[in-house]
Amino acid sequence: MKDLGRLLWLFAGLMLGIATTMPLTPAARPALAGNDRHEDYVLATGPVTLGVNQVGDGVWVLDYRAGKLLGAVVERNLGKISPWAEVDLVKEFGIAPKQNVHFLMTTGAQLGGQTTLYLAEINTGRFGVYTMAPRLDGRGMLIRKHDASVFRPQAGNP
Repeated sequence: MKDLGRLLWLFAGLMLGIATTMPLTPAARPALAGNDRHEDYVLATGPVTLGVNQVGDGVWVLDYRAGKLLGAVVERNLGKISPWAEVDLVKEFGIAPKQNVHFLMTTGAQLGGQTTLYLAEINTGRFGVYTMAPRLDGRGMLIRKHDASVFRPQAGNP
């Protein structure tokens, strides 16, 4: 009988412990972005706010061969793709002609309703933060650079 009482208290303590810690356990959040690459191209996605209660899927494409960052939005309701916006990364990152480049790209948290794109070039040590938003004239998207830095300064590199 004494052992049965101990087991009962053990069971009650376990149940009380589980019941009090369950609300403290955060729910799993689904990934809202994806990345992929193939040879000279990198693709990243993330939600982009198009207006009040209107969200689209932002698509970023990094084209190594052309040295360009491209961005467009797929409107979820109609499945239409906006005209592509582009940034010349050769000028943006100060890359010399015929230089061997290695870019890393991923999306992150939203900044002002737009998914943030993080872009790094390993050889120059340059890093940029970008978002994409609808152009004011209504013709496609605009890629906006928020900030840039150098995470690994090299000799002769500002």
